[in-house]
Amino acid sequence: MTDRPYHFAAIVGGAIAGSVAAEIFADRGIQAVVIEQNERPYGKIEDGLPRWHSEQREQEYLRIDARLRKPGVFFLPCTKLGRDLDFQDLYNNWGFSVVVLANGAWRDRQLGIPQAEEFIGKGFVYQNPFINWYNRKNQAGYAGPRYQAPDEALVVGGGLASIDVVKVLQLENYERVLRSRGVQTDVYELEKKGVPAVCKMHGIAPEDLDVKGCLLIYRRREQDMPLAQPPENATPEQIAKTEAIRQKMLRLAQEKYLFRFQDRRVPTGLLIDDGRLVGLKLAETKVEGRKAEAVAGSEYQQRAPLVISSIGSVPEEIPGVAMKGEYYDFDDEALPRYVASDHVFGVGNVVTGRGNIRASLLHSQEVTTKIIENYIGVTDGGSAFARFYAGAEANRAAQAHAVRDRVQVMPGLSYLEIAALERRIRILQERVGYTGNYDSWIARVRPAVTASQNFAPESMHQSLSSSAFHCGACR
Repeated sequence: MTDRPYHFAAIVGGAIAGSVAAEIFADRGIQAVVIEQNERPYGKIEDGLPRWHSEQREQEYLRIDARLRKPGVFFLPCTKLGRDLDFQDLYNNWGFSVVVLANGAWRDRQLGIPQAEEFIGKGFVYQNPFINWYNRKNQAGYAGPRYQAPDEALVVGGGLASIDVVKVLQLENYERVLRSRGVQTDVYELEKKGVPAVCKMHGIAPEDLDVKGCLLIYRRREQDMPLAQPPENATPEQIAKTEAIRQKMLRLAQEKYLFRFQDRRVPTGLLIDDGRLVGLKLAETKVEGRKAEAVAGSEYQQRAPLVISSIGSVPEEIPGVAMKGEYYDFDDEALPRYVASDHVFGVGNVVTGRGNIRASLLHSQEVTTKIIENYIGVTDGGSAFARFYAGAEANRAAQAHAVRDRVQVMPGLSYLEIAALERRIRILQERVGYTGNYDSWIARVRPAVTASQNFAPESMHQSLSSSAFHCGACR
């Protein structure tokens, strides 16, 4: 036993942001427990990526697994904040050095038109349940909501996720029509090669298939679509280059999957017929910078057999977590700290709302490193106080005091306090049947697959989601 200070972090959510944070903590000698609501820690990698992303999905699984099996990382599955653990109790009474919310953005941002929610499942659906249905609809025993993928559907969006929604619609429709012509193809071939190429292989002109295509609308200009991001502090030339890349990405997607697109369009109302949503009232927009306002007198009707909203995701509401609008109430964009506590922070999509894997990874790396160095006071090169005091002194004395105060916010834990936390975690692990061995747990809940396998629609997600073992606490 030693009297030197230790530190222990609690991380809520085990996917990209959470596993990255756990790895960084462990590599800096800080123990971490990853509290995951599901059996598996993969989050939207499993349920948010359409099923054709099999190789990318498996690669991300392996990366997450590698992070969570590291020494110093405890994995606690089937444990949901707000259901199995009280949020305020976790950060006030457990005794962790720091609590990190990395539980992602699972809830669709509302369309923003009054009464739209009343028509969910009646001509209207949000992106997240739609993609979840698409991934799981061929599983034996699937009991979730079922949707159609009709031709001429209307998608409200503009980001990468909305492009995936559009692809689902187009691939489903062209696969169905081609099979009716006796062409044996599937969504994997169509997604990889593109609709025109597959049609050409069989001597068919796409326009002869009478698929009109879905329509994607976006409220700003096509070059504003968040399909690619400029670097920080970008120059005008870099911004112009990013805008050109966005336009090229959109054009290539349209050429490959043959969907329709209109920019500078915003929904203003609903079209209702016999209790169903049958389209939207749209208006043209005037774009000035980041603002896109409807142009008076430009409203028109756009009928559609299905409307899909894909305008982004926001964090799930959790009992006891204060909200600011659609997001948790963090007080600093650069280092998101929860307003009600000086040692609760957020990383990844729970802060940004962006469903981008790389963006989530980089955000978690940046914020977790700041937490460790600025608040916990652990650095690679000596004490945090010495490092930051020296840098601040070069500027002004006031900054030095601010940095010193922040470093002192997170006192170290004793050996006995660390041991007590470990005991509490093991009790919860035993409750859900987790023995402490990450690899053996994953082998039970996710049968091994390889990225090179040729997945049929039924096979991949059935193997990932319908294993023989289910912990009783997951529900």
